[in-house]
Amino acid sequence: MDIFAVVGVFLGIGFILTGQAMEGGNLGQLLQVTAAFIVLGGTTGAIVLSFPPKVLGLAFKYLKDVFMPPKADFQGLITEIGGFATKARKEGIIALEKEANNASDSLLTLGLGAVADGTDPTLVRDMMENQVGQLEQEVHNAAKVFESFGGYSPTLGIIGAVMGLIQVMQNLSDPSKLGAGIAVAFVATIYGLFAANLVMIPLGTRIKFIYQDVFLYKNMIMEGVLSIQAGESPVLIERKLRSFLLESPNDGNGNG
Repeated sequence: MDIFAVVGVFLGIGFILTGQAMEGGNLGQLLQVTAAFIVLGGTTGAIVLSFPPKVLGLAFKYLKDVFMPPKADFQGLITEIGGFATKARKEGIIALEKEANNASDSLLTLGLGAVADGTDPTLVRDMMENQVGQLEQEVHNAAKVFESFGGYSPTLGIIGAVMGLIQVMQNLSDPSKLGAGIAVAFVATIYGLFAANLVMIPLGTRIKFIYQDVFLYKNMIMEGVLSIQAGESPVLIERKLRSFLLESPNDGNGNG
């Protein structure tokens, strides 16, 4: 589990509630079911209208990665590809046909299998880039769902505020109803801004950042497979792959 993601959520909520308490407020003042229905329900409706079911499913799929991010074992990958390179040198490229099925990554399986079949290097690259491109599009779409939620919710908060003020204006003659209307108006605005800036937009950003390492990992696989196909020495291949780690935002051991 990514402890920093959990800490970030609690820090944001904790400081807001602490500030509320310092001003003499309490949690009950922020709990307005009507405001929640207007903002969260309305924004959810806008999201359902904006995205097809498949993309919404992707958003839920990638949401878990925020708290349990995929591991990219760069050093393990370098060792694995070096082993494939050594086997190819000793026994020939065709020997990779059986080894491909035992590879640790689906992209590595695809690439090694294509190389063992004698596929043209350009086609091998295209096949692997297509698979990586599909993953990139999935990640982009999943992040876009959360970013869009963050874009819509402040506007729905304003709608909730206007609706609350309308109720206030209609009940000016009855002071007992003014408080509830004003509360809905202001709390709806808070809900919209809270959902956008403390939850949804950060989630989208986090998903994209997490997958930077994954895409670097995939690029290393492509470089390794094509280098094996080109007949380069295992030592040179491992040296080339280690050069990728200078670009990694983690320590190169899958601890990003």
